[in-house]
Amino acid sequence: MVQEDYPQATRITLVMDNLNTHGSASLKAFPPHVARSLLDKLACVYTPKHGGWLNLAECEFSVLGRQCLDRRLPDLATVASEVQA
Repeated sequence: MVQEDYPQATRITLVMDNLNTHGSASLKAFPPHVARSLLDKLACVYTPKHGGWLNLAECEFSVLGRQCLDRRLPDLATVASEVQA
């Protein structure tokens, strides 16, 4: 995508979570000169270890479950109202 969609870009900020597969070593599938040109364009920014989107979503679902979905609700409209509140 970097080469095809953004060939004129001088710097692309790539936000990634902290997986061990996310790093410059994952570019070894490319020839060395291509990998180097990609690395020169990419500015990698990592999400905090405990602040990644998945962790935040899990926290939100946990709060939702404890605060409003911990009881039987009669219909979908009530569920929507409780979640919105």
